[in-house]
Amino acid sequence: MNEAHSSKTKFLDAAVRVIRSKGYTATTVEDLCEAASLTKGSFFHHFSSKEQLVLEAAQQFDESCKSFFAGSAYHSMKDPVDRILAYVDLRIAILEDDLPAFTCLFGTMLQETYRTHPAIRKICDRSISGHAATLESDIEEALRDRKIVHDWTAQSLALHMQAVLQGAFILAKAKGGPEIAAESIGHLKRYLELLFGKSKAKRKTGRA
Repeated sequence: MNEAHSSKTKFLDAAVRVIRSKGYTATTVEDLCEAASLTKGSFFHHFSSKEQLVLEAAQQFDESCKSFFAGSAYHSMKDPVDRILAYVDLRIAILEDDLPAFTCLFGTMLQETYRTHPAIRKICDRSISGHAATLESDIEEALRDRKIVHDWTAQSLALHMQAVLQGAFILAKAKGGPEIAAESIGHLKRYLELLFGKSKAKRKTGRA
């Protein structure tokens, strides 16, 4: 990695860390330079503005999230209900004591920028909605498999799951810790279990 590429990467990584902690508006170019251990001159060599840096950092973060979830073990489960519930379990498992480490970069920025920075709103919407879309095929399969009669779409449930997650992150910030987020996501899991029932494997073994 050459020096120029290395410094740009440091700024991109710093943007994710600092904005998750301080928010978009409160984060200054000086904050980003300090977090990256680089100078303002280096910053403006790579980026014309804070917004440009954030847009590139958001794109990089989105790709990282896609890779993480795409490689997760729940995709290999045969029962679609197991896949859905294991996805929720994963969201609980990755909660950490350090709030900025698990709260959503996109949700954090949306609350501040949805009216003032349309380019940021657009990339945040694309990421959250795109992630929800990865759940739709499992939901559709579960609906067919369980022969559930419904007047709503798999897309609407996938987006509802993301709404619960984002709300859980907000509550974690309000309460200063992950416990309330884990409880909220746990309620989501119980709702999904009521909706879809037990997995086929658990039915066969008689496990609760």
